[in-house]
Amino acid sequence: MSDIAAMSFEDAMKELEAVVGKLERGDVPLEDSIKLYERGAKLKAHCDARLKAAEEKVARITLGADGQPSGLTPVEGL
Repeated sequence: MSDIAAMSFEDAMKELEAVVGKLERGDVPLEDSIKLYERGAKLKAHCDARLKAAEEKVARITLGADGQPSGLTPVEGL
């Protein structure tokens, strides 16, 4: 298993989907299910943090009439 903190959003999301799939099938022993659930929770938190960081970057960028970044404006609905 790779270090979650070093994972990209896409890699973490892909692994999270795999974890959910294994848990949904229900063919994993209880102890392994607990470990998978714990890893899944960490992956979800990592994805949430990466997504929030990306949203904050987007929120900082606004374009002026010349098409160049001109200021800070929060993005609604993200």
